[in-house]
This record gives sequence, structure tokens and C-alpha cells, in this order.
Amino acid sequence: MKEITISPVTRIEGHAGVRIYLNDRGEVDSAHFQVVELRGFEKFLIGASIEEAPRITPRICGICPSAHHLAAAKATDQIYGVEPPATGKKLRELLSIGQFIHSHALHFFMLAAPDFILGHDAPAESRNVIGLARHSPDLAKKAIAARKFGQRLTEAVGGKPIHPSNALPGGMSTPLTEGKRNELMTMANEALGIAREGWDLARGLLDGVDTEFGAVTTGFLGMANNGVYSTCDGPAMMLGPDGNQLGSFSGQDYTNFIEEYSEDWSYLKFARFKGGNYYRVGPLARLNIVQKMGTEHADAALAEYRERFGTLTQATLAYNLARYIEFLALCERAVQLLSDPGITGSEIRTPVGAVVNRRGVGIIEAPRGTLIHDYTVDENGIIERCNLIVATCQNNYGMDRGVEDMARRVVENGALTEGAANRIEMIIRAYDPCISCATHAIGRMPLKIECVRRT
Repeated sequence: MKEITISPVTRIEGHAGVRIYLNDRGEVDSAHFQVVELRGFEKFLIGASIEEAPRITPRICGICPSAHHLAAAKATDQIYGVEPPATGKKLRELLSIGQFIHSHALHFFMLAAPDFILGHDAPAESRNVIGLARHSPDLAKKAIAARKFGQRLTEAVGGKPIHPSNALPGGMSTPLTEGKRNELMTMANEALGIAREGWDLARGLLDGVDTEFGAVTTGFLGMANNGVYSTCDGPAMMLGPDGNQLGSFSGQDYTNFIEEYSEDWSYLKFARFKGGNYYRVGPLARLNIVQKMGTEHADAALAEYRERFGTLTQATLAYNLARYIEFLALCERAVQLLSDPGITGSEIRTPVGAVVNRRGVGIIEAPRGTLIHDYTVDENGIIERCNLIVATCQNNYGMDRGVEDMARRVVENGALTEGAANRIEMIIRAYDPCISCATHAIGRMPLKIECVRRT
């Protein structure tokens, strides 16, 4: 059996490849998205104090550290039996928004846009952020400015632009000063202007693109707060492939609805609904689940999106457009929160004492999808068990099946052109996978790994 290897998959966070297996007629027999990276946070957190979890887990990734920081903090709240005060919750939401803005701006403009603006068949040496900057310098500058705001927001609220440290059991450690609020408000309004202007580009991004490529039929999982888009509060809602609601969960009960499993071609674990339904998370899932975004311009954009794709879509490439609508919504939400006088309040933390509960589960939305941190501790708060269910694990099935669908479409006479290979990568890239976040490892991987760099 002949094998075609795409390695590395480009313009994603982390290391992964694609293996395509051909039969004797040169036709695709099977194809898989294969992750060969292995980390071990679920193991080496064991033995640490639970209050260290919000400080250790941001080191999982430099792109989405705030998500791990906040999910771990929510879990520690439960273990100590405390609820953060109103201002502490607002600061946590603002920290989450900062990460979303910088991550979504990075992916949409710098990782995904080159395929659509420059063309998926453009030469590889120019189909990247440098090529985009040469082609559309004003767009590149605005993308950098928007991402800069996200980083400055993370730094101001979280203490550091990467690996923030201000969220801790019971709330936050440092208030937001009035001077810093005013500084961030100026930047927030600039970012919102960029996001609103960029919608003219984003709404046409998929024009002329066959959005059936890489499609896979699944259910969806995402957070909503009374039907309104949310990154920090509300239960995780489950939809079946037909859009019917299957249930919801908000804490330890997630184990009643989700099961993890492994396949022998990847170190990246998988997740599915109990009962066998596969599902996806992230921007596409969240927009399928919510009734509204909760901000003026994003709600208008959502209406356009649904006019094109319907109230529920399975189109993988629509992730790119859904991600932009989230970017717009969160720029608007940042302005709202920074306009709230209460954001600079001093009541930011509820004091904690001894361990109240031996188990805590923190669930939030990360840029790539629903994130679950599950910790069990002893009576002294020392971690005995840790389970992390990351968005990329939950999207693993969708990426894997999307890769095979696209491979069957583009492999011709047993050969794969550069442009065709990039179309396979575009399916993976639509999910904005974060491999470092997701490879905490269960199962085995007996396949021989031979990385062949495609140039």
C-alpha cells in the first residue's frame, strides 16, 4: 500500500502530520490526522498543591494560557467552596476576552486569511503572513493592532501578557486601576473599529468556496448563558447532529455525558458524547448553539451568517467566519466591560480557608472550544488526580474525518500536488487546533513515524 505524508501541517500551533494510504489503483483507502507530540501535564500536576494549578497550567501553551489559568481557577473555587465577588468575575471575563481577541486575530488574519486572500494554490513561499503583509499591508497592520490590544488586556488584567498569574482561588489578586482602564478603553475602541471594518472582508471570505469540502456530520457542544454567547458563565449545552438539544452540564456531571477514548494512530486523545454521538466544539459549535451574541454589531453579523448557513451548519470551513463574528462580539464586550465603573472596584476576591470539597471541575470556553479542568485532591489540597479535556481533543474526530474527505477529493492518480495538500491542511487549520494543549496522552501509538517534510 502506497503512503503519502504531509508533514508538518503548517500554520497551526504544535506538531502534526497527515498520512494518506492509497490502494493499488492509486485511490485513497484511508487517511488520518496524526499527532506525534507528547506532553504530560495530567501526570506531573499530581503531587502539587491545588492552588498551584492556576499557575502551572498556563505553561501548557503560549497561545491560550489564559483559558487554562481560568479553568483551573474555577476548579479551585469549588475545592475551597468560594464564589468570587462581582468585580472579580468581571475581571476574569475581561481576561478571557483578551485571550480570545489576540488568538482570533492571530488565526483569522495571519493563519487562515492567506489561503483565501492569496489563494490556496498560491506558492507556499508567499502563502503566509509575510505574503499577506506584502499583498495587503494595511490589513496586516490592523491585524497586529487588534492582536496587540488583546495582549495588553491580558497583561493588565492577568499580570503578564503570556502565562497570566492573577486569577487565584476566590477571585483575582490585583484590581484594575482607573488609569489602566482609560488606557485600555482607547485601545478597545480602536480594536472595535478594526473589527467592524474587517467584517466587510470577512463576510465575503468564503464566496466561491465549496463549503462542503471537509464537512463531517456531528453534534455540538458549547457554553451559553440563557441563550446568549458567553465565554465564562453558563452551562455547556449539547446539540445532536439534527440540532436537537441533548442535555447540558456545568460541573462534575460532565462525566455523565462525555467519554474519552484513543486511537492507535495518534497521541491526541478523542472525546464523544456517551451513546456514540461524535461532536465538535469551538466557534462553529458556539454559533450553532447560541440564540444571540449579545452585542449590536455581532448580532447583525450572526443574522447574515445564519441567512447564508442556516441556524445549524456542519460546514467545517464556516469555522473561519464564525471565529470572526466572535472576534467582533468580544471587541464589543470589551468596550462594555471597560465602560462599567465597577470594573475598577476593590472587592475582587473572597478569602479562602481549608479545603471544603475534594473535587473541583472548572469549565469555560477557550478560543478553540470548551475546556474542562477536573481535579481531585486530598484533605490538604494536594492533587491526587487531574484530567484535562481540551477543545482540540473534542475536535479530533472532526479533523480526522475531514482530512479523509478532502483527501478523497484532491488525490488524483495516486499523486498529491502542493495546492491539493494545502487544501487538506485548510480543513485542519479551520479548527485552529492547539496541539500542545491537547496532548496529555492516553492509549498507545504503534505506527512507525517517518516525518517527510513537504516543500
